[in-house]
Amino acid sequence: MKIQVVKMRITRLIVTRFALVCFAFLLAACGPVEKNQASSALQMANGESVTRGTELVFPKDHGIHAEQGIEWWYLTANLQSESGETFGVQWTLFRTLMPSNIESTWWDNNLYFAHFAMQHNQEHVAFERFSRAGQAKVTSSPFNAAIDNWQLSSINENFLPLNLTAAHENYQVALALSDSPMILHGDNGYSQKTQSGHASYYFSYPFLKVKGSLTFAGQTYKVTGNAWYDREWSASLLDKNQLGWDWFSLVDSQSDKAEESDSKGLMLFCIRGNKNRADPIAEPKVEQSSRDNNELGNGTNYDYCRGTRIAHDGTATDISKDSIKLIVVETVTIDNHDYPSKWQVELPNTPAIIIESITKDSRNKLTIPYWEGRVKSTGGFNGIGYAEITGY
Repeated sequence: MKIQVVKMRITRLIVTRFALVCFAFLLAACGPVEKNQASSALQMANGESVTRGTELVFPKDHGIHAEQGIEWWYLTANLQSESGETFGVQWTLFRTLMPSNIESTWWDNNLYFAHFAMQHNQEHVAFERFSRAGQAKVTSSPFNAAIDNWQLSSINENFLPLNLTAAHENYQVALALSDSPMILHGDNGYSQKTQSGHASYYFSYPFLKVKGSLTFAGQTYKVTGNAWYDREWSASLLDKNQLGWDWFSLVDSQSDKAEESDSKGLMLFCIRGNKNRADPIAEPKVEQSSRDNNELGNGTNYDYCRGTRIAHDGTATDISKDSIKLIVVETVTIDNHDYPSKWQVELPNTPAIIIESITKDSRNKLTIPYWEGRVKSTGGFNGIGYAEITGY
């Protein structure tokens, strides 16, 4: 019996390590590459492309889409303590298809990994976990997405309300989330990402009301605020000719205090091509600088943009690619690498919107490095939210 147990543990260890080695191999392209090298983990298309016109069905589409190569369950939150201190929280579960010749009950050709990050003032921390099927659990009804005790789950048979729990050493969240309409981006959820047609299915709960507690660096706070939940699945994150994106989710800054009828939201993303390749992430040494708009990208350097205006009742209005101009007006330099920290957005019939990072170094320095941090917006949209930038 002991020999069998040992063999099982060894098999599980080999399978998990094999998966991580394969994953690391795929990620090798995230380091310095020549411009003509297009393959990277973000561009690997191991699954089927999504098809326009597919009707989303719930609760089924809260669960896994095994035929697609990548998908995620993604939550970001802006929170405030009773004493007025502000915090940011990110929790994400990813599933990526990784076909192999391994035959094992411990491996089903999918790798799961979760990210948990928190911000307070200028401090940013990020943690990750990896898992195979079995250790990671995703169910559509009742909804549950989890790796170990990092978990986002429905309280009852309905999708809302939700509970979020996650903990790592001196950092922890226990949050209740409720009361948001669901909105479909693009064409009834079909969200095009390139001129050539690469796309995902994408829906959100943008106005989640949050209450609960968090622990940051060992100190516990009662908090309230807003959260934005995204669900997306696709064959791959990017088209082979694309490098990364600047993505924003914004909610009216008074929506957590005002009546529901006053809430409004805005989602925008712009995707960059390989010609804008920047160097990989290094250890922090932060300087602030203003840069010429053309150095990191303006409305002509981004390959493709799209957006959604969201009314209080969940009515979503698509913003076409030709109606968005995104301009980088300020960057932050971290160990000689430049990252956007302030943008100007131009939309039809709207005063210019200024979006600015709150925590100036918001890098998740994880196996897949990327920027995920709080932002505030002024001008044509006064709000708070999150920015995700990749490929810098």
